[in-house]
Amino acid sequence: METEEESGSPNLVSLLKIAKDCTGVPDYMFCMDSGAFDYEQLWITSSLRGICILDVNIQVGVNGYHSGEVGGIVPETFRILRTLLDRLDDPKTGKVADELHVPLPDWKREEADFMAKLAGDQLCKKYDIVEGAKYSSDDIAKMYLDNVWNPNMSITGADGLPPVNMAGNVVRASTGARISMRLPPSMDPAKAEAFMRETLTKDPPYGAKITIKGGHAGSGWCMKELSPWLDQAIKEAGSDFYDGKPTGSYGMGGSIPFLSELEKMYPATQIVAFGLLGPNANAHGPNEMINLKYAKKLTCSLAHILAAVGKQA
Repeated sequence: METEEESGSPNLVSLLKIAKDCTGVPDYMFCMDSGAFDYEQLWITSSLRGICILDVNIQVGVNGYHSGEVGGIVPETFRILRTLLDRLDDPKTGKVADELHVPLPDWKREEADFMAKLAGDQLCKKYDIVEGAKYSSDDIAKMYLDNVWNPNMSITGADGLPPVNMAGNVVRASTGARISMRLPPSMDPAKAEAFMRETLTKDPPYGAKITIKGGHAGSGWCMKELSPWLDQAIKEAGSDFYDGKPTGSYGMGGSIPFLSELEKMYPATQIVAFGLLGPNANAHGPNEMINLKYAKKLTCSLAHILAAVGKQA
């Protein structure tokens, strides 16, 4: 049982190694922590992106100084941070550095075209944005690939910035940020981390002191082709419990690095990822929720799939 996913599953592989004599080599594994594109049919996950998280800190001054006294003399560390981030991510387009991309397989391009036709603009419009704002692209297939295959950078935290209502006229000594880089499913996360570290620390503007901490990196994952009988069992279960609608397969933009670790340990095991992360689920957000109706149908579907596995054994 998986009970530490929210903290990155750091101990599960070690525990599995300890228990390997008891568990043996599984024929099948079913993950229940992935997503559902909608709540109308059963969905399996075709791919998940990897991730690399780094905490970068830029320091110039030994202390903070009055901005009127040192403005134009002591460089602003937030500006240096912006310059460094621009090395990884184009500020105008959001396109990440070429070194973090991998070639797009034909099957994923075909999947993007299928999902674009199926979802249309609901691919993005299910996420509310403020009036007057725009989504990242008007090309739905491109948006899908940018979400589930291509790398994408987010800044998920910051240090050294006081709240606006407490900010003074001070050139602060340092600025820090947490960089969360989503990686293509087949990208080597160690290679990505090495590139990001070098890019952020090489030739720093004004000779600023750059410190990088963290270093959480996890692999992405692509589902292998399933045995015909298992593929059929999943499709039949999906049709039985979702009003005859066909089972769908699509990529997720998030990460479950544990799946790639399982595949390394058990290369012959067939791994299938299901989940409840669908519209309005808002994982990790303050209003996180699950769709109970979908959860009941998914539970029934999995029970029938496991029954089919039992018969096959």
